Amino acid sequence: MKSLFRAFAIAFSMYSKIPMPQFKWEEEDMKYSIVFFPLIGGVLFAVVCGIKCCAEYFEIGSIPAGLLMMASIALITGGIHIDGYMDCSDAFSSYASREKKLEILKDPHIGAFAVIRVLTLAAVYLASISILLDRGTEHAFLILGLGYILSRALSGISVVSFKCAKEEGTLYTFAEGSDKRRCLNILVKEAVIAAFIMIIIGQFYGACAIVAAAGIFVYYKYRTGKELGGITGDAAGWFLCLVETAMAVAVCICDIIVNVLG
Repeated sequence: MKSLFRAFAIAFSMYSKIPMPQFKWEEEDMKYSIVFFPLIGGVLFAVVCGIKCCAEYFEIGSIPAGLLMMASIALITGGIHIDGYMDCSDAFSSYASREKKLEILKDPHIGAFAVIRVLTLAAVYLASISILLDRGTEHAFLILGLGYILSRALSGISVVSFKCAKEEGTLYTFAEGSDKRRCLNILVKEAVIAAFIMIIIGQFYGACAIVAAAGIFVYYKYRTGKELGGITGDAAGWFLCLVETAMAVAVCICDIIVNVLG
């Protein structure tokens, strides 16, 4: 039980800014830490839903509410995934050799492409959730919340099953320090449960979000394998930002189609 609590604390310490007890990370404690990663998505789900309820009660506009949601996600996660998205944007846009791209990922400076692409991604995400907030489609918004859990389960699956681009770094440490077989089994179950609930709640909406997530997951494996030779911590963050935006867009398009046809 103590080891599981330590694994939980490691996951939240690494992938969020939520205060956790401080202790020396031992190899035994890291075996199952990745399986707790989706629980951070559960926290984001609760916070975002809380903001939505407050926005409705105090009659706050959809755009300010959407910005508050995005800000809360960045604050809770510490922006670690956004950092990865920006680093990968620079690396993928360089059209350099694989070795050079891996060097770019380690460079603390940001380039023009990182800024352009993160602003574009943020604009698309804000537009999608603002439309859903305006329309007041409750089940569509619940699917987005559950998407935070699904995206992190898929990210965890990639950590324990995809090839690492280099034999160093935080992601490699997590991947090699984990019990890959058991973690993969648990993470797949977490992903299936999240997807099942999304379909039960949203039916067509949920199915579209899951298809979007699956498509980005396949693209993630292909793109990182081709350009980096495997995944890195930055690539995992790039995937998370991309898949959550893709799910928001998919649910938004579904809502527009249903309302037009209905």
